[in-house]
Amino acid sequence: MFWKKKSKRVRHENKEGNQLFQKSKDLSIAAVKGLISNMDDGELIEHRINKERNITLIFIRTLIDVERLNESIIQPLKNCSEDMIHTCIASVKAGALSSLDEAQKLMMLGHVLLDDGKGRWWAVPLVNTLGRSIEQSEAETILYGPKDSFTEQIDQNITLLRRRLPVTELKTEKFSAGYLTKAKVVLMYVEGIANPDIVDIARKKISKINIDMVIEQSNLAAFMEDHIHSVFPQFQQTDRPDQCAYSLGLGKIVILVANTPFALVAPITFFHLFQSPEDYIHKWMVASFLRCLRYVSYLASTTLIPLYVALTTHHYQVIPLQILFVLLESRSKLPFSPFWEALFMLLILEIIKEASLRMPSKTSTTLGTIGGIVIGQAAVEAGFVSKVLIVLVGIAAIASFLVPNYLLSKTNTLIQFAFLILSSLLGFPGIVFGMIYVLAHLNGLSSLKQPYFAPVAPLYWRDWMDFFIRAPIPWMKKRPAHVHPLFKWRYNRGDDH
Repeated sequence: MFWKKKSKRVRHENKEGNQLFQKSKDLSIAAVKGLISNMDDGELIEHRINKERNITLIFIRTLIDVERLNESIIQPLKNCSEDMIHTCIASVKAGALSSLDEAQKLMMLGHVLLDDGKGRWWAVPLVNTLGRSIEQSEAETILYGPKDSFTEQIDQNITLLRRRLPVTELKTEKFSAGYLTKAKVVLMYVEGIANPDIVDIARKKISKINIDMVIEQSNLAAFMEDHIHSVFPQFQQTDRPDQCAYSLGLGKIVILVANTPFALVAPITFFHLFQSPEDYIHKWMVASFLRCLRYVSYLASTTLIPLYVALTTHHYQVIPLQILFVLLESRSKLPFSPFWEALFMLLILEIIKEASLRMPSKTSTTLGTIGGIVIGQAAVEAGFVSKVLIVLVGIAAIASFLVPNYLLSKTNTLIQFAFLILSSLLGFPGIVFGMIYVLAHLNGLSSLKQPYFAPVAPLYWRDWMDFFIRAPIPWMKKRPAHVHPLFKWRYNRGDDH
């Protein structure tokens, strides 16, 4: 009585995958009409073009450009006397249909299905290119440099990249992902620079995706990652065309997904997530300083609070006497241990961050600022946390915002909590063990089968010119070795590869 009875289900699939929507029938008026049954936006138009001939148009109103329908199809066919009426449609390209499956697929992609009155069916593309205009990037804002960003229109995104790389070597390969969404996926690379093995790995991973829906780029990345249980992102997600064009020029690949304004860049390393487009705008000394500052800030945001817990719990004897007096005074009347005190404040901080993201943009800044000040001050006055911890939490929170990659900053939160637990249990050795584990984990990761911790492991000395520091651009004459480009030189050397 406690076991759920298994029900018999009729499966509409074969060895090739889910075939729920692929019904093979002959092309006929009745069969094509059945495609738009129970569709409020499905339209059927019957039109007489001469005394002896009627044509039938079937389409999805919301997927086509209705304004072009009369101009491109109906008006040109009014005086058409030719047997092959598709030749009268001069403004668009019509293709012959051979099966109902093909007709269904093209209709859902914005084609008008046309019966010429003699049992022959044609598909006329009238796709509705609905989309927003090109705007400034909100995820990766910079003061100087290009202001355009990707949109949800994949063809427009390809145009933005081709304008930056106007060469025929920039190749595009089209795929489809998700048997419900039929999401258009485009793989881009520069032929002659990108390593064919890396391109082939990406091609195979995209082709093997077998799921119902691929809504945006993160869904695609989840199926292409080499290590799905790692918290570290193995693809760089960006909405900046200049960033993608630069990556293509280095020998990497770029993957675009329809209906999303972000692109996937691979292969990447852990250190790429700390690079910003502004690094190549500043002078090399300024850019190097800012990049090193990001590494230091990331380390501080991860270990500052665990170090406080380790010191106040296990290693208070190493604290200088003057600082120890301050800590004793601030913690003398607190009811919680340093671990619970820090855990409480970090959880409150994450709640404020998430609330700021979900609130309307005009109120999110006020919520973050006022919420942090009011809650922090109230917690100190109520005797729940010490003043020293409030200062350290504020420093750690600000330091975490210096990481340019949003996904990595969220990974930082989990690592911080893990280090916090280890520091409360083992003190300094716990933090050291945690750091050793993270480094070993990073060394074991890969992005499209390429080492994730390069150029440290394996060691590529040449790539250190764009690593912790950013060397002068004229000095960076070779492409990154860890990407294994076919043509390693960045300046023109003729036929010398």
